[in-house]
Amino acid sequence: MQDRTGQHSPVPNVRERLIALIRRILGPQAAAKPLPIGARLADLGMSSLKMVNLMLDMEVQFDIGIPQTDITPENFVSIATVEALILKLQQQAPAR
Repeated sequence: MQDRTGQHSPVPNVRERLIALIRRILGPQAAAKPLPIGARLADLGMSSLKMVNLMLDMEVQFDIGIPQTDITPENFVSIATVEALILKLQQQAPAR
């Protein structure tokens, strides 16, 4: 994995970590197919139960809390909208 300078970055970025998380939740059927960031998660095979698992795993993986007000269909349409939510919540989080 390369960063903006062309050097290999040892830490995966948010999008890469999110895609890996989604692949794990979707299971074997997601392993062989591309996951376009703009594709609807439902079209990729994300069920309501898997969506709950995604939210819970996101909180752990990205060390964020998802406020009830942010648990909306608009925030969980696609990989891109979920990524935007994660970035927003990370910016809002108090420094540790």
